[in-house]
Amino acid sequence: MAKYSEFVYDYIGNAYERKNLYLRDVALLQKRIGEAASEEKAGLSKDLANLTSQKESHPYNIKLKDFNEKEKVFLKGLEDRTKEFTSSLPAGLSKEGKEFRVDLERAKLQKEFYKDYTFLTYDAKLKFDESNVILRLMPEIIETSERLENELSEAIRLKGTFSTEDENKAKLDIDDYVTEQKKAMEIAQNRLKDKKANGLISSKALKNGVQELKKEYRNNVRVKSYDSPERKNSEFIKSKRFELKDYLKVRRRVVNADIADARRNNPIEVSRTRPLYSYLSIPLPGLGQLLNGQIVKAALFFLAAIFTYVIAIPYALGFGNYQGNGIAGLITLAEGARRIDKSLIFMIEGIIAIFLLIFAVVLIILSFRDAMGVEKGMIKGIRPGNWFETKTKLGEEGFPYMVSLPALLVIVFIVLVPISTAILLSFTGMDPQNQSKFPWVGIQNYALIAGGKGLAGKVFYSIFGWTVLWTLLSTTLAIFLGFALALIANNERIKGKAFFRIVYLLPWAVPAFITIMFFSIMFSPNGILTDVIEFVFGSRFEVKNNAMLTRSVLIFMQGWLGSSYIFLLSTGVLQAIPEDLYEAAQIDGASAWQKTMKITVPLVLFQTAPLLVGQYTFNFNNFSIIYLFNGGGPFNPSVYGNLAGSTDILISYIYKLTMDNQYQSIGAAITIVISLGLMVFTFFGYRNSKAFKEERL
Repeated sequence: MAKYSEFVYDYIGNAYERKNLYLRDVALLQKRIGEAASEEKAGLSKDLANLTSQKESHPYNIKLKDFNEKEKVFLKGLEDRTKEFTSSLPAGLSKEGKEFRVDLERAKLQKEFYKDYTFLTYDAKLKFDESNVILRLMPEIIETSERLENELSEAIRLKGTFSTEDENKAKLDIDDYVTEQKKAMEIAQNRLKDKKANGLISSKALKNGVQELKKEYRNNVRVKSYDSPERKNSEFIKSKRFELKDYLKVRRRVVNADIADARRNNPIEVSRTRPLYSYLSIPLPGLGQLLNGQIVKAALFFLAAIFTYVIAIPYALGFGNYQGNGIAGLITLAEGARRIDKSLIFMIEGIIAIFLLIFAVVLIILSFRDAMGVEKGMIKGIRPGNWFETKTKLGEEGFPYMVSLPALLVIVFIVLVPISTAILLSFTGMDPQNQSKFPWVGIQNYALIAGGKGLAGKVFYSIFGWTVLWTLLSTTLAIFLGFALALIANNERIKGKAFFRIVYLLPWAVPAFITIMFFSIMFSPNGILTDVIEFVFGSRFEVKNNAMLTRSVLIFMQGWLGSSYIFLLSTGVLQAIPEDLYEAAQIDGASAWQKTMKITVPLVLFQTAPLLVGQYTFNFNNFSIIYLFNGGGPFNPSVYGNLAGSTDILISYIYKLTMDNQYQSIGAAITIVISLGLMVFTFFGYRNSKAFKEERL
């Protein structure tokens, strides 16, 4: 037999003696058995068995049964008395006014009934305490709301009853007042204009002064307009309606909060010692909450059950799919399906089905954990929260999750589904011969890449080597140029700093594709720069037809384009370095080089290192400059075949594989490989930065 506790506990751990004397006797006997010597255990166990077998005849249970029967009769009579009382209320009362009076009447009857049973059960004591809360707060609420309702009714009654003579008199008075105010405003404006003419105030002060005078004029006229009896009464009605509505809303919240406090301070006693209802939430979310008495929360989790059994599971089984067959379609990839069916659609719909099932499982787990937590609390003595408590808790603790939920849904369907598709596509054989339908091929694509084999794998390492070289040289050059230009522009001996800062920012301000296309035209075989180079060196260098020259131009071009961003970052950090550091170094005899290397560089790197790491990852995938300048050329079929050019980096190589040559699966595999590599590089780059080590990130 499971053990009972001698005490029950509230939500903060306060212990209360059991009012259920039967459960207390069982708990005490179990405690004595646990502490008794072995020779005494048999007798005590027999006493415990006799006690449990005679549960119905236990004096406490007899009293509790009698109370439950009387309570049923009382509650039935209470409903009849409530209907009778409601029908006797005046017809002119508002809905809230009737509800408050009914609550007060019910509280009087409940207190009278439950006061004799507060010693017997905490449920009766809770009803008694709730009645006291209502009896303490409700009379004042009713009195105040009645006063507000009477004032509102009187104002509504007076609407349209004011004499025309009074209205006309008020209108004339208001018109005279408006004329006076307008004259006063004009006089004040003329004074301000005179001050401006005499140079005592600025144009901006004049403008602001005129605006203030007009604002004051409008406010005064608006206040005076309420001298009209009809308008004054109309505004009074609006004010009283708002005051009444707000008062009733706030006071109802106060009553609910005090009742919630009473619930928290009155534990609950249940005969269960192990959770049971919560396990029913696994097949049917919300059922555990319903059995725990949390009806509204149960209704919300029933929506999760509807989602699971009406949307997630049917979709995973293929019902409601566009072409696919749910998860089964993800496995078969449309093998043996109709000619119009496509493997890619089967894959995407299978992935969506998996995410829907994940959502369903998460909702089931949340329902189970919630029901389990409430049920364990009930066993301990913590009373389940009512809807007011649950709503308050959701508003405080659940607000971040509710706000983040739409973003999560967007991330799943806009980010995770495409990423999952790319990962799974890399394990298939989608190529020019298998576009509509393609099979699973396992790690074959990754094996081709690792071994440098196949039509696509042969050139992978050549392109990978150039990509790494391009990333390191172009990014490092941009960092060096940007930092050097920032040092120059920040030097106190440089004149016209604003001009130089504008010039250095131009490569970043002008759209990059314009600059790239400009240099692409200039370096074409008939371009101006090609002719200039021939004139200067006496020999014709066709940059776009020479792999080494094209690579060099690309590196220098990206170094210049990227330097502006680094210049901007470095300038901001340099201007924030305290001059005291340089003055102290100057006193210690440090040279300009030493001050730069020991003060400037470490401080700049500390602030910008994470962003510099991002520059390396950006240039690793800098598709636009490679594609726009020379289309990845010049082309050398003997080395790169027909799939890539001499200056193609991995990202442009993937583009040509997938878009131009339809090798989607091998392209997806390369994408996954470089993505993992970039994530590892970025992780170690961030981790080794000083800002990350000092927990600034």
